[in-house]
Order: sequence, then C-alpha cells, then structure tokens
Amino acid sequence: MSETKKELDVFELKREEEREKVETCQKEKGHNSCLVCPEVIGCKIRLSYVKAVYESMSKGAGGGFEF
Repeated sequence: MSETKKELDVFELKREEEREKVETCQKEKGHNSCLVCPEVIGCKIRLSYVKAVYESMSKGAGGGFEF
C-alpha cells in the first residue's frame, strides 16, 4: 500500500467485505439497489452490511443499533 493511502482498520475491512457481498447479490438479481428487491425487508446480507457500516463509524464502541 502506498504511503498516501490510509490503511483500513478491522472495521473498515469488514465493511468493505460486506459491501462486496451486497454488490454481488445485486448483480446476481439484476438490481442496482437493494430497495427495488422484494427481499429487502429482513435480508440478512443487507442487514450485515448495515451493521458493518455502523460498526465502522463507531469503531465498535457504543450501544446497539436498531433498524
């Protein structure tokens, strides 16, 4: 990694991993957004991504996140 690029911490790495899963699912289903998918409510892939985003923002500290 170049010196100008910030190294990702464990939370950011998890977020990127979950983002890739969401994008793969969207491509497989032919969607460009989770919001057009009939499975959006309760989708485990999307919920994992949202959780990873929250954790990358809070760096694992703080209370729970209900959505």
